[in-house]
Amino acid sequence: MRSKSKPRPLFCLFGPTASGKTELLLDLFGEAAAEVISADSMQVYRGMDIGTAKPTLEERARLVHHLVDIRQPDEPYHVGEFVQTAETLIDDIVARGRLPVVSGGTAFYIRSLLCGLPEAPAASADVRGLMQARLARDGIEALHRELNAVDPQSAARIAPGDRYRIVRALEIYHTAGVPRSRFKQPTSLRDDYRAVIVAIDRPREELYRRINLRVRRMFHQGLVAEVERLVADGYGATDPGLRAIGYREFFEHPHVSVEGPAAARDTAVRASIEQAIARNSRRYAKRQLTFFRQMPAVQWIAPDDRHAVAQLVPRLP
Repeated sequence: MRSKSKPRPLFCLFGPTASGKTELLLDLFGEAAAEVISADSMQVYRGMDIGTAKPTLEERARLVHHLVDIRQPDEPYHVGEFVQTAETLIDDIVARGRLPVVSGGTAFYIRSLLCGLPEAPAASADVRGLMQARLARDGIEALHRELNAVDPQSAARIAPGDRYRIVRALEIYHTAGVPRSRFKQPTSLRDDYRAVIVAIDRPREELYRRINLRVRRMFHQGLVAEVERLVADGYGATDPGLRAIGYREFFEHPHVSVEGPAAARDTAVRASIEQAIARNSRRYAKRQLTFFRQMPAVQWIAPDDRHAVAQLVPRLP
């Protein structure tokens, strides 16, 4: 049980894709008594290393990373699981005399941990059963269309193939009779943590250049072969992991949808997919930055100013 009288020290580092989080973490904590809790909704998936820009095994050997490689690509993972597991990890890391560091680009995860989850109602067993039956009968596209009709705000934020979030939003609507978007997320920081919240701030054009370079490097590192392996292992376009940016663009390309991922070895097909991934990554980075700027008590930093950032790291008691 948490002690309200003694908030846990916590360092949080947010940055969109390609902003330089891993490099900064290794500089700050590579030799320190610290452990990272990954706040990345896609790095949880095994076998998806290149497309998610997962820290390498060597980097994870230098600095422990939790919540990486904990799910198969066809298994859902959602914010409630993240918050519950992260809370347990924070307690354990602090109890061992080390500093917990929450880092990632999934701003909703970080905000939900620091401020709390929305107070949406739990669905009854009847509603859950009904939604699962409709998912099996009608498919996720039909459920997304229904969500767009009853809760357009939520539908606009949820990817059409995100089965868990679409079903959950409809469960809330059919349980409470009002859209999920009516349930506002808490905006004040919880008192459980003595948190320092840092966000990487790069000029927009510089960030976009880094994203373009990151995507190009992914293809040189073997992204096409990684997607081929995932498909050979039985995973496909409707699985939660492969709805991620960096993977879904393969299945959305007409040649790949007909011929399979090997079609991406064609120069023109590969170039088209690379452009789509870079474009979607830039758009996602913009949305994540906009979302995180609504967080309280965030200190925006230039990542190259290592000394200034180091001064923000909280001390263990």
